[in-house]
Amino acid sequence: MAAAALQRGLKRQVLSFFLCLCVSLGACETIRYSVPEEKKSGSLVANIAKDLKLDAGKLSGRSARLISESSNKQYLELNTSSGDMIIKEKIDREDLCGQRDPCFLQFEIVLENPLQLYRMEVQIDDVNDNSPKFSKNEFVLKIPEQLPVNSRFPLERAQDPDIGTNGIQSYAISSNEYFSLDVHSRGDGSKYAELLLEKQLDREEHAQLILVLTAADGGLPQRTGTARIRVNVLDSNDNFPQFSQSVYKVQLMENSPRDTLVTKVEASDLDQGLNAEITYSFGQVPDRVLKLFQLNPFTGEITVLGIIDYEDAAMHEIEIHATDGGGLYAHCKVMVEIKDMNDNAPEVTLTSLTSTISEGSSPETVVALFSVSDRDSRDNGRTLCSIQDNVPFALKSTLKNFYELVTQKPLDREKVPEYNITITATDRGTPRLTSVRVIRVQLSDINDNPPVFNESSYVMYLKENNPPGLLIGTVRAADLDTEQNAKVTYSALPGNIGDLLLSSSISINSKNGKVYSLQSLDYEQRRDFQVTVRAADGGFPPLSSEVIVRVVIIDENDNAPFILYPLQNRVHSPAPPPAPLYCVIYKFVLYLVPLYQGTGVLSVQTNPRHRRAKIDCSGINILRLIWTQCIDPRARLHRFQNSINPNGVPESTWRAADIDAAPSGWVSTSILEIRLHLHYSRS
Repeated sequence: MAAAALQRGLKRQVLSFFLCLCVSLGACETIRYSVPEEKKSGSLVANIAKDLKLDAGKLSGRSARLISESSNKQYLELNTSSGDMIIKEKIDREDLCGQRDPCFLQFEIVLENPLQLYRMEVQIDDVNDNSPKFSKNEFVLKIPEQLPVNSRFPLERAQDPDIGTNGIQSYAISSNEYFSLDVHSRGDGSKYAELLLEKQLDREEHAQLILVLTAADGGLPQRTGTARIRVNVLDSNDNFPQFSQSVYKVQLMENSPRDTLVTKVEASDLDQGLNAEITYSFGQVPDRVLKLFQLNPFTGEITVLGIIDYEDAAMHEIEIHATDGGGLYAHCKVMVEIKDMNDNAPEVTLTSLTSTISEGSSPETVVALFSVSDRDSRDNGRTLCSIQDNVPFALKSTLKNFYELVTQKPLDREKVPEYNITITATDRGTPRLTSVRVIRVQLSDINDNPPVFNESSYVMYLKENNPPGLLIGTVRAADLDTEQNAKVTYSALPGNIGDLLLSSSISINSKNGKVYSLQSLDYEQRRDFQVTVRAADGGFPPLSSEVIVRVVIIDENDNAPFILYPLQNRVHSPAPPPAPLYCVIYKFVLYLVPLYQGTGVLSVQTNPRHRRAKIDCSGINILRLIWTQCIDPRARLHRFQNSINPNGVPESTWRAADIDAAPSGWVSTSILEIRLHLHYSRS
């Protein structure tokens, strides 16, 4: 029979399966299973991958995991290789839920990439692993003789941690001629027994009776517990105590301090003397009631002893006995309703968090998944959830009390690299209680910024005749992105410098942007040139920007000036032959024969005085001898007719050039030497 029961338990292991399409998470399914308690570690509960139609091989890659909602213990675990949900730690339903029925383990299965949530419940089925047990092995009843038949005597109830059919289902009394047993059911389904007097007692005949009370559960196999009932027969005591009310109903605020008065029960007895003296005691009550309340045996006052918590139990049923001096007793019920007060702040439980998201994430990207719970009831347990306004995120409600934190607006890491998002959960009680949870979200970079040069254009200067490899200048560009996306490399776009390839003349260091000359350059051939420099980042795809670099060549004085005009070596005027030629070399004082440096014009202001002098040619760059013929007997200079100075002395012009640039190419002329050929007439 036990084997058959176990087989039935295994057959009903998967109790139900239903799907609920979630609004925002896509295929978000809610599944319910059941499993019997006390199964050993490693036992299979279900194959999640199969039930959810998922590829078991992808569970590990999607970081599949179980997250429990309430229990601190992790009773179940997920094998991400096979998709099996197995028992991690043996489950004792009585420890987990006590008398609460049904008993559920609630949890979520979370998968990432994409984020999905599957809400699950595993019902823990009771097995008959506990026997009924009485609080004492023996109970004593004092019953007066000559009580009428059908008098009733409540008996203490046995306790069985199991529930349903595995709980106590019946009581039995050992065979005797005086008493039978009457079994009743309470509103919660629990059973209790009363001893029913079938035959009037006679103390002279039997002063004491020993009975055996048996409590039996309905499990398979059946379990029982026993206690001995000792009945002491007393002399006649005509009247039973009577309570003023059979049921007392009171309300008590949770968290009421110790010694707070709950209520006062009162009973009276019509007898006189000792038989009318009444004492009060607890009847059949659970151990938890004995920890919460205390009863004054003489006054009937019930006061608070322990911590009254609505979340543990909203109602307490207390049985009170009133016993007179003759041993007769009556009983009543005290129903204590616990009034909830707002003493629990909401709790924010983070189910899944992507702490780093891409700045390129599209709107509605799920960043975090969390639940909000409040142990209080009604408005005290209803919650509101919000985040601050100045962030590009929003909250979306999914399942009951579950929220998604999603992106709402475009993100820009270069402006705000991370966010501290404050989740505020507030209940609707009075006063309202609030809890706060801060989530830190960092943004990862995407390549959305090209490098930017620190100048819109560059002008660099280079002296001609430079040695190859000389540094000309540096270009710099910065990228607002990070890491590889911000790694800048430099290059020169293809081009020419005259007939030369740019690549043979200019080099750019790709890492630091330094520009070098590869050849010696000549100002007289090219005075400047342009290079287009590109800065590219290391992202994918790479982004780049370009800038114009103008290189100006600076002239050096590396060329001597030369005379362009006149080309001949002499300037002379006609002389009538056969006049003898007598050449005398003279050196004139400069102020007599000035030279205009801007035009190269040489003129003689007055007739020179002749003086033979030695020619000093030191320091002369270009020497052209200037010849002047004079036919005047007194050595007057011949007047040229092409132009006349105010003094009537003809002038001549010499022109010179320098291929260097200013100031090296500015020609400065001066009279260094004049040779005059003077012709004298013989008289």
